Amino acid sequence: MTRSFDQSDLLKRLPEQFFAKLVATARDKKKQGHDVINLGQGNPDLPTPGYIVRELQNAAEDPINHRYSPFQGFSYLKQAAADFYRREYGVTLDPAKEVAILFGAKAGLIELSQCLLNPGDTALLPDPGYPDYMSGIAMADATPHFMPLLQDNHFLPNYSTIPETVRNRAKLMFLNYPNNPTAATATKAFYDDTVKLAEKHHICVVQDFAYGAIGFDGHKPQSFLQSDGAKDVGIEVYTLSKTYNMAGWRVAFVAGNPSVIESINLIQDHLYVSLFGAVQSAAAEALTGNQTAVRELRDTYSERRNRFIQALKKIGWNVEAPAGSFFAWLPVPNDYTSEEFANLLLDEAHVVVAPGNGFGRFGEGYVRVGLLDSAERLEEAADRIGKLGIF
Repeated sequence: MTRSFDQSDLLKRLPEQFFAKLVATARDKKKQGHDVINLGQGNPDLPTPGYIVRELQNAAEDPINHRYSPFQGFSYLKQAAADFYRREYGVTLDPAKEVAILFGAKAGLIELSQCLLNPGDTALLPDPGYPDYMSGIAMADATPHFMPLLQDNHFLPNYSTIPETVRNRAKLMFLNYPNNPTAATATKAFYDDTVKLAEKHHICVVQDFAYGAIGFDGHKPQSFLQSDGAKDVGIEVYTLSKTYNMAGWRVAFVAGNPSVIESINLIQDHLYVSLFGAVQSAAAEALTGNQTAVRELRDTYSERRNRFIQALKKIGWNVEAPAGSFFAWLPVPNDYTSEEFANLLLDEAHVVVAPGNGFGRFGEGYVRVGLLDSAERLEEAADRIGKLGIF
């Protein structure tokens, strides 16, 4: 007789995996024979640039990469990350003490809560926000306090609305600009205010810079580490997934406060023996090599954004163009909830979008659309939605 073993309390605390549900929904419609346009996920649709792939191929033949990598990663990749920040943002980093290699940003974001929070501690979270921030907080058995991201405040948290008792209690704050899901960007003034708040209340700031390379209309997204004192109070997580179309490679890094870097290295020493050396070599080449492919990628997303938003306005949907990221955050029509509208688009137009309430209570009233198909398919999605006669 096969026995059933109970899951741990930790696993029982975990939230439902929102994106896994979206993937299953799109797959079911395809199995039914429908031509589904899946705009519900954040999975880059274009290939990794060839020069990065070739570096991986060459490095895979080097016997040094057939052995275990150094526990905390090769020093050349940390140096590449430091060189990248100096070139792109004018930020100086000590690669030995202020950079840690991650098995993808998602793993690092979850580990940070386990590194810095004890049961019952408070963490400040954006709402709406990336659902996996909650996963790490649940694993740490900590308590979230949600910061509403409202259109009236350009989808930035209003720190003055956080009760003083919560500010004094909070140990960790998650930010994410360019933002998923709202596609908003942050200013240096906002980050300067964030540093002041963190200094006063001894809060560690975690800025998730996943979409750092993707800004529109000539705007280059601001790095949190460009603000004076940022490294004293926090860190920034940078993934290669979006900038270099390396989502499947699972490589990222975290930069900033040395004590946080030490903690993330410590927990990873117990979880991993660093990532495959050939991936590290390719990541270093991506960060320090010719950046033409990054500029071309940004231009591609810009064209997709412009054509999609124009197509939506043509059908009568009053929407605003995203400022950054590869998402669009679109208000649902009156008389629909986010989930009802997303289900309607799936069932009637065979277009998959992510309902805003999946990102938090203040995501209600919106759907998130990924600019992750060709401009022609995005226009077709808009045309299909227009034929429903809603607008």
